[in-house]
Amino acid sequence: MKRPKTINEVRKLPIRDPGTAARIKAVAERYPFLSNDYYLSLVDWDDPDDPIRRIVVPHPEEFFGAGDMDPSREKDYTVAPGLQHKYRQTALLLVTSACAGLCRYCFRKRLFLKEGGKRPRYTLSSLPRAARYLREHEEITSVLVTGGDPLTLSTKTLDRIISTLDGIPHIRTIRIGTKVPAYNPFRILRDPELPEMIRRYSRKDRRLYVVTHFLHPRELTPPALEALDLLSSAGALLANQTPLIRGVNDHPDVLEELFRALAAAGDPPYYVFQCRPTRGNAIYAVPIEEGIRIFYTAQGRCTGLASRVRYVMSHAKGKLEILGKHQGRVLFRYHRAANPAHQGRIISYPSNPDAYWLEDFIHPRGADSSGGRRHGLGAG
Repeated sequence: MKRPKTINEVRKLPIRDPGTAARIKAVAERYPFLSNDYYLSLVDWDDPDDPIRRIVVPHPEEFFGAGDMDPSREKDYTVAPGLQHKYRQTALLLVTSACAGLCRYCFRKRLFLKEGGKRPRYTLSSLPRAARYLREHEEITSVLVTGGDPLTLSTKTLDRIISTLDGIPHIRTIRIGTKVPAYNPFRILRDPELPEMIRRYSRKDRRLYVVTHFLHPRELTPPALEALDLLSSAGALLANQTPLIRGVNDHPDVLEELFRALAAAGDPPYYVFQCRPTRGNAIYAVPIEEGIRIFYTAQGRCTGLASRVRYVMSHAKGKLEILGKHQGRVLFRYHRAANPAHQGRIISYPSNPDAYWLEDFIHPRGADSSGGRRHGLGAG
């Protein structure tokens, strides 16, 4: 296949119904569309509910439902443009706002949407400034390089970022978060400099991690699997994380197949995320209690590396593992807490089948003013 051609105009999509095409075009004017001919070739265009289509093609119902442009309050933990320090040992670098495709359920839409006619700067503006902060904070041992998608950068630019991080002695783990292996595996397959770079920074005592973003088994095409094998052969350790998305992987059979296929490919599932309530995402979200049933049914059918995956929510207060239901209550555990005093703490709320986010348990509709607060997040 030739280099995938970028497609960002919905009029180029093979949608036969003029009314549907017009509605999709209206959505794309608010929430942009971006993909390429390789990824769109995976779509069954005769099926309006095709899961690959749902991942990347605008849907008219994106106009409906509430949402926040920063549902996890990332701005509260931003210490410099593009640098977040939420958890004591971990920092996050937003190195670009570009992606190989725009996921419809994206929780960082603010990176590529214009506000008031201009686009605010959320990504890294000064690598030396970020590096200075990291050097001064020796408690930071892990850095996640994300965006956007770091693999949309040139390998030369990415090398400069990784080299800077690798030169900070107390940083022991570097992770690159990317959906490029799914959206455009040829970016990896046709760049001999990329595996060379990985070999330089993935050593016996300090491995470089690549955290992929596969949502559905059909994304694991032969080119995608070849790209994973190339990354792994170069020395990278792989892990996958995916959100639970309505119409894509919201069935135990699909999630089980995905878990098994990823583990077999050497890219074991790491996290399944509750869909964040970003504006435009309501159509893609699954209620938490339904998610519990789907996730734990799929996980229970798997063994070994395929079963180590956790179901989590990236909340403003921390990464909360969704443990399940017990005696009419939904249980969460602070897997990672922004406030170290909460680390490992288990919290619970009365069952609420209509809850999509933690606040829906804290302030359920129809509840009195106390809601579930006595079992809630507490101070800080």
